[in-house]
Amino acid sequence: MQGQVRELIKARRSELLADWLADLGQSGWSNRFDAGGMQAQAGEFLQLLADSPAVEVDAPEAASLRSFLENLSRSLANAGASSAQTATFVFSMKKALFTQVRQAYAGKPEALADATWAANELLDRLGLFTVSTFQKSREAIIIRQQEEMLELSTPVVKIWDGVLALPMIGTLDSARTHVVMESLLQRIVETGSTTAIIDITGVPTVDTLVAQHLLKTVTAIRLMGADCIISGIRPQIAQTIVHLGIDLEGITTKASLADALRLALKRGGYSVNQDG
Repeated sequence: MQGQVRELIKARRSELLADWLADLGQSGWSNRFDAGGMQAQAGEFLQLLADSPAVEVDAPEAASLRSFLENLSRSLANAGASSAQTATFVFSMKKALFTQVRQAYAGKPEALADATWAANELLDRLGLFTVSTFQKSREAIIIRQQEEMLELSTPVVKIWDGVLALPMIGTLDSARTHVVMESLLQRIVETGSTTAIIDITGVPTVDTLVAQHLLKTVTAIRLMGADCIISGIRPQIAQTIVHLGIDLEGITTKASLADALRLALKRGGYSVNQDG
């Protein structure tokens, strides 16, 4: 019966497209997500649906139809649409298609019921596939944004010849530690720096896990042949480190970034004069 529904779509494509576009317009969908041309998208979808010989959306023969829905879902995800708004593109076609089915099978109640069920099942599968693809696209966007935010929140600054500084702000977790290591080690290679200052003034708390992440970063820096200074050790953080029994032996720590920079310059052979 789904094959007959596709034949119906092909035969009554113009009428179906007109009714579908009207329903999309009434739903307000076209006012928000018409970047790619709603009429062209709807027409292409109907053509692909009519031409696809496969019943299942995941069948090899339905590759073109899947590709269209995947591209549509990605574009809507990038445009900020919700999953419900994305699904509306497919599900809003039901009313128009049911109207054509009713007209085609008027006076044939059994065939009408079968065709209506087949049309409903077909659009449900396509709608669910669209939502699933949208969710994957949305997750990819969120992951990319998180990575970009991590990179922005861990800037590596060259503050003197041979001296890099990395001001940390916020919580230091495993994902951020990886970004910190990657960014810092890359900058050490690029600049040939011999000292890296990690400033944790903006880190609200230091627990055992945070300390482990810091130790891993320091170890990686040393393996690159550079030295590391941790600055921003406030009294509260110092007490927490002692209370937790965290061993920072062998790691140079300073209370402020200024103190750390002064030490780094002194190690580099520079004379630092402090007025006042």
